Amino acid sequence: MRRGAILLREEGCTVAQQVRFCSSFDGVRIAYAIDGAGPPLVRTTFYLNHLELDWTCPVWKPYLDELTQSNALLRHDMRGFGLSYDESPAQSLDAWVRDFEAVVDAAGLERFPIIGMCHGGAIAVEYAARHPERVSHLVLLGAYVRGGLRRARSPQERAARELMLKTVELGWGEENEAFNQVWPTLLQPSSTLERLRALADVQRQSSTKENAVRLLRAAGELDISEAAPKVRCPTLIFHTKQNRAAPFEEGRLLASLIPNARFVSLEGANHVLTELEPAWEDFVRELRAFLPDRGRREPALTGFTPRELEILERIAQGRDNAQIAATLGMSEKTVRNHITRIFDKLAVENRPQAIVRAREAGLGQKSA
Repeated sequence: MRRGAILLREEGCTVAQQVRFCSSFDGVRIAYAIDGAGPPLVRTTFYLNHLELDWTCPVWKPYLDELTQSNALLRHDMRGFGLSYDESPAQSLDAWVRDFEAVVDAAGLERFPIIGMCHGGAIAVEYAARHPERVSHLVLLGAYVRGGLRRARSPQERAARELMLKTVELGWGEENEAFNQVWPTLLQPSSTLERLRALADVQRQSSTKENAVRLLRAAGELDISEAAPKVRCPTLIFHTKQNRAAPFEEGRLLASLIPNARFVSLEGANHVLTELEPAWEDFVRELRAFLPDRGRREPALTGFTPRELEILERIAQGRDNAQIAATLGMSEKTVRNHITRIFDKLAVENRPQAIVRAREAGLGQKSA
């Protein structure tokens, strides 16, 4: 399923990030990356994530720093957005879940915790309902049961939602300061101007207005009221009390539908919580206590020669065979022979699986 790899190292990014690609059910190319080391953790995506930009965005970097502190974090770009760009892919909850299935399968993961934010929470819930044997824990932040169009209680409310979509159709991707503040302000009304502009930059660079309207309409029509009661894993739900993008009542409704879910209310109005808020400490504390094996490292790898460990270290850093050969003064053929033996000893079938295993053992942390 892999189509290629791009090694990215942005200014301010402390992790050597390797982006890979897999094909979803309808041929749409989905970009994904694994960052950090430790037990796997998978983050679902939503429309303001971008694999190339997230590490340098002041809104997303605190999340990535926290989630990669003790885990190998798998994340991907949503179809039609970021490095998963496509001209006009179908947008629906089913398509997003099947993209997620393709990504975790391509990465070789079997059982893992999931963290989902905004409409990425719906993807996480639906996947957990369909694959209860593969999800160990579920964390939801600012998630909701029904999208804005679905939960509109009057023609006036629906008309207001349609007007928001019209602003996207008219202004997305344009150098229009007024428009570029509309959606970021909805997500972070209590944020700084710098962060609002950073979200606007991610928004502007992520995709076309046609893709954005198609996705936001699909998100507005979401309804996971049937999937939520089928979730069987421990679930932790965070929601800010004055959330404008996803009403607080939607978070409580979600917690009532998922069996034995724990609901944590957070002070604040930001849909996308920031590390500048007092509630951030509550979020981090609860998250660390809930997720399994935070801070645990797997035992050191045994049975490998020093040369194999050197190569495995560089595999974990995201280097390809040519880069490894150049660094260690070897031929690519020799590197391939070593990698064959390394895969046998790790009992893995492909490079993404080897990266996960190596990072679980603490490799890949040296400067690349």
